[in-house]
Amino acid sequence: MADVEQVPIRDAAIRLGQLLKLSGLVPEGSMARMVIENSEVTVDGEIVVRRGTQVRPGQVVEYAGQRVTPVHEG
Repeated sequence: MADVEQVPIRDAAIRLGQLLKLSGLVPEGSMARMVIENSEVTVDGEIVVRRGTQVRPGQVVEYAGQRVTPVHEG
């Protein structure tokens, strides 16, 4: 996963919209909602249109050519 940025999280999973904000891929929640609803975000290669989708460590989220994955830090 050399080209995938790791984003530390405290819990076992994180909501997709929160991950986009935490990773810096979007500046605020309203933009996260918009890009998710516009089918611009994938999780493990599948388009996701629900910002409340739970993303777990090892899953790869892609938006605007950038890829991130949550990593449990606890």
